[in-house]
Amino acid sequence: MAIARYNPWAEFNTIQRQLDSLFTDLQAPTFKTPAAELTETQEALHLKLELPGVEAKDVDIQVTANAVKIVAERKSENKEGTHSEFYYGKYHRVIPLKTKVQNTNVTAEYKDGILNLTLPKAEEEKNKVVKISLGEN
Repeated sequence: MAIARYNPWAEFNTIQRQLDSLFTDLQAPTFKTPAAELTETQEALHLKLELPGVEAKDVDIQVTANAVKIVAERKSENKEGTHSEFYYGKYHRVIPLKTKVQNTNVTAEYKDGILNLTLPKAEEEKNKVVKISLGEN
């Protein structure tokens, strides 16, 4: 029978490898809110939102006079044996609007993972500029 020398560090190294593996598995990519770009013109607000890998049928848009709510889902391709850092699941974003819009006249276009919304301003918002005349003394 051979005598084996006990090395306490070998067990410690095994535990450390197991912990490293556990934390590596838990380090799934964190979900980030889809990037948005909001520009304003005299007549409307224009909202662009990045939704990479999302199909148009998986996008739900709700517009009120003061906010836009977008819920989208990127579905998993479910390939066996694949390690993926892509985010699969639901995106959710509510974007408050600083001016009121006509939510019944919103137009949308979705192309190459970019959602473009044109939000026409409410009539009272279009005429917000008021000319003030100075009285002559």
